[in-house]
Amino acid sequence: MLKPTIQSVISFAAIAAPTVAFADVERQIDARSGPVMVERLADRLNHPWGMAFLPDGRLLVTERAGRLHILSSEGELSEPLEGVPDVASSGQGGLLDVAVGPDFVSTGWIYLSYSAKGEDGSATAVGRGRLDGDTLVGFKTLFHQQPFVDSNKHFGGRIAFSPDGHLFLTTGERGLFDPAQDLSNHFGTVIRIAPDGSVPEDNPFVGKGDARPEIWSYGHRNIQGAAFHPETNELWIVEMGPRGGDELNRVERAGNYGWPLVSWGTHYNGADIPDPPTRPEFIDAYKQWTPVIAPSGMIFYTGDMFPQWRGSALIGGLRAEAIVRVPFSDGSVTKDAEEERIHLDARVRDVEQAPDGSIYVLTDEGNGRILRLSRQ
Repeated sequence: MLKPTIQSVISFAAIAAPTVAFADVERQIDARSGPVMVERLADRLNHPWGMAFLPDGRLLVTERAGRLHILSSEGELSEPLEGVPDVASSGQGGLLDVAVGPDFVSTGWIYLSYSAKGEDGSATAVGRGRLDGDTLVGFKTLFHQQPFVDSNKHFGGRIAFSPDGHLFLTTGERGLFDPAQDLSNHFGTVIRIAPDGSVPEDNPFVGKGDARPEIWSYGHRNIQGAAFHPETNELWIVEMGPRGGDELNRVERAGNYGWPLVSWGTHYNGADIPDPPTRPEFIDAYKQWTPVIAPSGMIFYTGDMFPQWRGSALIGGLRAEAIVRVPFSDGSVTKDAEEERIHLDARVRDVEQAPDGSIYVLTDEGNGRILRLSRQ
């Protein structure tokens, strides 16, 4: 997926050109299914956030500080591409996700999510431009949250294209709590639009009073991972809870997931939040984590390099400092199956499957790295 860039004043270390060390083996990890080799492909990235493979095997990578790069199949990292949008780079905001359009071969469309600037603050946004060499041409914003607010928290920002070609964008409730239950804004929602930004007529809240027509589901806190299941074509998301209660959810049309009225976590000040079963009108999580893993980035693994992982959800863990593998069967979380943590000792911001079945990882650091996990 393609992720947006952020223009900001950054340190000399971040400005320095990232270095590449293709096949630079950092270490070996002993996973349940056998040894996993960890290679460092690039480093000195300024908090990389999202990545997506182009059809020719090159990798698009965003930095939260506002830059977009291409990693070649030979392991060379480009200079920042021109034509990315101007973004609000404050707190958790900046250039976020990147996605390659389903029709990229014929159109060249690349999609970016980012925190957009406005007179009243910032808003989660998504837009697209055509990739032409080392430039994004004609970038245009397709959607942004309404309203803009003075907050630098909980932007969400993952992009996922459905098998039928719709664009889904995850958002956060910007740290504002109650608006996540108010359909007159876009806070704490999953957004569904056409690739050109238009609103599909079959969205659930089209023509429903003052509800925002782009909304597909609501009552979310801060969604930073999203992927469609390869067999059922259903959208699954991971979202950050407060103090405890990170969630893995299957997204339902018009579904209300209860935040902030219910949660498996508690408020940061220790105040209790009712558990989801106390309010059966809300959709409960399929899995929750307390203590938190701080999930960010998610795929369903379909490759051959790690056959024991096939069908599992691979979720990036910022707090867990690992890839969290959740087994799936029959299109849902495998009951009573024990999750696995592939520890990387670094905050994992995003996870992606390469064409050869290896796993690429972004680490969320000032000296952020692109790692490749493979078998010997």
